[in-house]
Amino acid sequence: MIKLRPFKLLSAIAILMITCSMLFAQQATNNSAVLFTNANVFDGQSEKLAEGMSVLVEGNKITKIAKSITPPEGATVIDAKRKTLTPGFIGAHEHLIGQMPFQDAMFMDTRYMGYVGAWTVGVYLKNGFTTVRDMGGNTFSLKMAIDRGYIDGPRIYSSGALITQTGGHADHRTMGNSPQLAGGQWDNLVLWGDCAIADGVPEVLKATREQMRMGASQIKIANAGGIAEGDPLDIVEWTAEEVQACTQAATDWGTYVTSHTYTKEGVDRAIKNGVKCIEHGNLLDEETLLYMKEHDIWLSPQVMVFKNEIKGLNEEQKKKHDEVTEGQEKLFDIVKKIGYKKLAFGTDIVTDPKTLVRMNEEFVWRTNWFTPAEILRQATSGNAELMALSGKRNPYPGKLGVIDEGAYADILLIDGNPLKDIKILTDAEKNIVLIMKDGVIYKNTVK
Repeated sequence: MIKLRPFKLLSAIAILMITCSMLFAQQATNNSAVLFTNANVFDGQSEKLAEGMSVLVEGNKITKIAKSITPPEGATVIDAKRKTLTPGFIGAHEHLIGQMPFQDAMFMDTRYMGYVGAWTVGVYLKNGFTTVRDMGGNTFSLKMAIDRGYIDGPRIYSSGALITQTGGHADHRTMGNSPQLAGGQWDNLVLWGDCAIADGVPEVLKATREQMRMGASQIKIANAGGIAEGDPLDIVEWTAEEVQACTQAATDWGTYVTSHTYTKEGVDRAIKNGVKCIEHGNLLDEETLLYMKEHDIWLSPQVMVFKNEIKGLNEEQKKKHDEVTEGQEKLFDIVKKIGYKKLAFGTDIVTDPKTLVRMNEEFVWRTNWFTPAEILRQATSGNAELMALSGKRNPYPGKLGVIDEGAYADILLIDGNPLKDIKILTDAEKNIVLIMKDGVIYKNTVK
């Protein structure tokens, strides 16, 4: 009898979903050439729109941008009617596995996880996200199913399992679980490859290399506690030697490590031992942020997730949530003050499908500190620069996040001007009238 490993199950699941994975009522269409005319273009970098432009897509690349372009024979011509043409959005801190109540994420089988994962990637694509960096989860088979065309979804930069120490951010065992030293089992998220627990240099090396073996684009670790988990917020996780082992192993594979941490102490441990990006960072002070800026460390903060109530928290977890939420306001004030440029755009929504469908509210929350043009740059060309940090392990090494000749044809048409009113993005169903990823049109309601 053949036994399927959990890693292989998601691949099989994804194939089964070919009959139920259509993202929109209209089937995705792939034309040899598509010409957009009369479009107001946000190129992912500029402060203003280039008005009345034409953009030619051939295959999966943008091949020409000009005021007027003669359509190639057989090309589909789409009159944008002065709608805004932008690059597809890129999400830098997303969770594609586990968009369900936490108890379901812990105890449902891998088939259910796969079905929900297929729904989740559809939600991202419908909201205009054509690329996402997954920050912890066994998304390797999900990515493969999308790349092979079985289901509709964004490009995925997979981190694989979130790696942490015993009692750390990814250790979800309860008091009822027997200790590992007494032969106790790990929880299902570890057994299924969504999290990994590693102590000491040999285990850290093995856990890191396992993710690279499976196809990770980058590695995610934790150097401090979390909110919904049992670890205290203030602890520092992993020794300097353990962090160095992880970053060295990732470097040997030609990529980088990013770290979950809210605190100054956790960040110090991370970046002084080779970590290139910090997730969250809510409790950082100006001194630490200036050091990070000087050393070209990426900062990947989120707003919306802390403005929504996280259900099921106990009193201690609520205190942690309130602390990081208060720190978030100060964080963004400092970021704006010192002109922090390597700033990513992401949501960090997990175990909350009702909030996930409202993910584009993140654009609006950031207007407390940034202009719409700055926010759109964060979600396009800025995040594309972060994706490219994966170097030799970059699964999509072409130009992302820009409207430029030679770039991937990831294109949105938006009814309205988000540079003037970014709130229109919160009604993606109505206002994002065309979605193209890799030259394939997944939605087109342009009249």
